Amino acid sequence: MSLQEIEKVFGHLNSLLMDQLRGGEHLILQLSGEETQFIRFNRARVRQTGTVSDANLTLKFIYNERTAYATFPLRGDTEVDTANALENLDYLRKEVQQLPPDPYITLPQNQGSSHEVYEGKLLNPEKAVEFLLPPVEGLDFTGLYAGGKVIRANANSAGQKHWFSTDSYFLDYSLIAPSEKAVKSIFAGSFWEQSEYEKQIRESVDRLARLDRDIYQIEPGKYRTYFAPAATADLIGMLSWGAISESSLRQGGSALNKMRTGEKLSSLFSLKENFAGGNVPRFNDLGEMSALELPLIVGGELVNTLVSSRSAKEYGLQSNGASSGEGLRAPEVDGGTLTRETILKTLDTGLYLSNLHYLNWSDQTGGRITGMTRYACFWVENGEIVAPIKDMRFDESLYSFLGDNLKSMTDFREFIPETGTYEQRSLGGSLMPGMLVEDFSFTL
Repeated sequence: MSLQEIEKVFGHLNSLLMDQLRGGEHLILQLSGEETQFIRFNRARVRQTGTVSDANLTLKFIYNERTAYATFPLRGDTEVDTANALENLDYLRKEVQQLPPDPYITLPQNQGSSHEVYEGKLLNPEKAVEFLLPPVEGLDFTGLYAGGKVIRANANSAGQKHWFSTDSYFLDYSLIAPSEKAVKSIFAGSFWEQSEYEKQIRESVDRLARLDRDIYQIEPGKYRTYFAPAATADLIGMLSWGAISESSLRQGGSALNKMRTGEKLSSLFSLKENFAGGNVPRFNDLGEMSALELPLIVGGELVNTLVSSRSAKEYGLQSNGASSGEGLRAPEVDGGTLTRETILKTLDTGLYLSNLHYLNWSDQTGGRITGMTRYACFWVENGEIVAPIKDMRFDESLYSFLGDNLKSMTDFREFIPETGTYEQRSLGGSLMPGMLVEDFSFTL
């Protein structure tokens, strides 16, 4: 089923189901669909390839302060899709009777409709391999390429309609050395640039060569540390786990609680939600629109949190279009003045971290994060990479590494996409600089 057909089916089912509603019933439709080419590589050879064209419709049925959900796939056959939609509506009418009332339920509203289409320049599916493989010939290259169009749509019984479509791709890959150490990187965007792809591969090859040196043993302690944009993205992503959420702050479990009582971060650190890139829709699961840009932390000061309509109703606030989970959807951190060419010289002696993993809160209300280094992490002396390091565990407070110990941000930023493909391609990502931090704590 083509995406044009999906839009037609969505419009038909929206009209059909809204006409079926009875007094006191409310309905929200949520559509997710994609037309994506997937290519899986191993040892610089194509191991699996194919194209997925898929769409699913979720019904959110509200009646008598109760809510029930149902999701079913769209087939592109009007008769089949109509029957499935009516069957699911009937099921929800019965299901909702068995649920307890929700005192903070939010009814659909019509705050204006939208239709946003972001077109990119992607690889031709029939020729994608011809562009992807030549630059990695002779390398132990493994990874996944996913490219195509992704759509999200939302409509409700108040008459509001939203349509969002975007072209995007990502290549999530690793280069593996004979020692089985690996360099991991992601090349992503909406406009494929072959020269930029080849440049990134050359940079990855350079780091791969450095991995074949003997591991440099470092002891637990505090080290001057550079975090590449991908590592920065992992750290900032933790703010979606019970930090920047208004409900988490109100319930006392937020990692940013201290910022509500006067604590500040470094004046070098500013974070906002920015939907201008067209990587993720501005409307949430209720169809509420966020502002094109929402500043969250400006110059180290907390100026806004993510407030869902549920939190707004519970605490007597104004919603700013946040998702029901009040997590970051389009995070962007401001850059600084540290140039790519002077990173190692400015770091001088310390750690260069390309990637992190296994992050979690070690003390959520205190803002402490723990995790591990991973892939192409190096010991640097006198501005020169000496050797790779073994995986190290860290445990540090965000009030330190985003506070007084934050020394500089890079003048360049990289888009780090969401690469999940479970059930459907994930949307969005973060725009992040690299950052240089003093006295970052490594425990094991």
